[in-house]
Amino acid sequence: MSDQKDRSGAESLVKALVDSKADVCFANPGTSEMHFVAALDNNPEMRCVLGLFEGIVTGAADGYGRMTRRPAVTLTHLGPGLGNGLANLHNAKKGRTPVVNIVGDHATYHRKYDAPLTSDVAGFAAPVSGWVKSSESADEVAADGAAAVQAAMAPPGQVATLILPADTAWNRTTATAEPLPAIEPKAFSADNIDDVAKALKTGEPSVILINGVITAEIANMADRVAQATGARAMTDTFVPRIQRGAGIAQLARLPYFGEQAAEVLAGTKHLILLSSQPPVTFFAYPDKPNYLTPEGCELHTLAERDEDVEGALEALVDAVGAGSIEARLQPHEIPDLPSGTLSPSSVGKTLANYFPENAIIVDEGGTSGGGCIGATRTAAPHDHLVITGGAIGFGMPSATGAAIACPDRPVISLQADGSGMYTNQALWTQAREQLNVTTIIMANQKYAILQVEFGRVGAHNPGPKAMSMLDLTNPELRWTDIAKGMGVPAWRVHTVEELIKALEQAQATEGPALIEAMVP
Repeated sequence: MSDQKDRSGAESLVKALVDSKADVCFANPGTSEMHFVAALDNNPEMRCVLGLFEGIVTGAADGYGRMTRRPAVTLTHLGPGLGNGLANLHNAKKGRTPVVNIVGDHATYHRKYDAPLTSDVAGFAAPVSGWVKSSESADEVAADGAAAVQAAMAPPGQVATLILPADTAWNRTTATAEPLPAIEPKAFSADNIDDVAKALKTGEPSVILINGVITAEIANMADRVAQATGARAMTDTFVPRIQRGAGIAQLARLPYFGEQAAEVLAGTKHLILLSSQPPVTFFAYPDKPNYLTPEGCELHTLAERDEDVEGALEALVDAVGAGSIEARLQPHEIPDLPSGTLSPSSVGKTLANYFPENAIIVDEGGTSGGGCIGATRTAAPHDHLVITGGAIGFGMPSATGAAIACPDRPVISLQADGSGMYTNQALWTQAREQLNVTTIIMANQKYAILQVEFGRVGAHNPGPKAMSMLDLTNPELRWTDIAKGMGVPAWRVHTVEELIKALEQAQATEGPALIEAMVP
């Protein structure tokens, strides 16, 4: 269709999105979105991926955006449809992931009748979005789409929501929109560099705490600064993406449990924040610390999240005289292959022995995932994605999005069984799209983290009724049946030997595969 001819508002929107390089759409549409769906036929450059639940759609957009650093588009149906996807949009917000939501709404003239699906769509969107707009005419839609992409990519990234009333989608327009220029990161403050360098040169105990997308370059520069000054460089507990493995400097990770984190930070005199904030515990607990900056510790900001983070770190390398220091790179080491009954540790060591090149790990392994993360620390270089906002059901959708973002890279989805049940429909999308994802279900058949937290919050002496709320064996989940029912080959394994065979079969299988690892 020529730009000189009229088109539907939805067609103009799809064109504006594609022209702005937002050319993948994860969709769960309804009646109000049918004109957008129809517009896809007229623009083959937009790839559309169906999710069977809105949490799949939003989680996939999160994984896609973390890997590409540009937004995917989500398509959801009115306020309730968007509401179904809010948990993973919350994770995307906390991970500063660029995402563009297109949310269909009733026709502008139908809103006043309070039909059953009438809702405050902007009210649903606001808590997870940095930018929200409703197009009120077909002539506005293309420009609003371009603005949504620009807003989503504003450093360090955010969720942008565009509400599309049905009549603005079906009405005709000749309006078009050119892509808008990218918003550049703000310049870092030279005064901050001087302040941090001065603090580090005192020789007093110092910690550099880093968040954001942590590339190999950032990790290596942080390690060089640490060597030059005696400071410790570490990441927040949950960062959206980190490059790790052989040939990359290892950064320590702030522990999850507050007591452990407080112990790690004890005695620190200078806490230096790089794209981060002063650390706090995940929850408040009776009679336990919740604000983790030690008493008497001075806070310093090297760069804010919307500033030139890598440039600030480069400047700090020069300011502390670390320019000639080589980073301490991880060797490529593989742990000895275990045998016998499975445990989180033996699953991790076995995976390390069969670890694919250039992999992406999407980690929602919960209490059982630590063995895999520890064992792959010196594996081949890879990217590691974790749940940034604590809203479970992140893992399999995000792995789906990462696989679409990087089709030439194998994706390992480490998934706890309890949280996996929130969004297991992602397996169907993986099968439909024939994605290169191997899901390893860490099946301890319980909400193990909640059993840990039960005592930590002071709710002692749980009885059978309370413990039944944390148990997944009545009836027993069978992930192999769930996976096969969605078109994904699957194996249940109890021993290392069975796991080895399943990993070999999974890696030889085109498309997705699932391994249910029984780790009591």
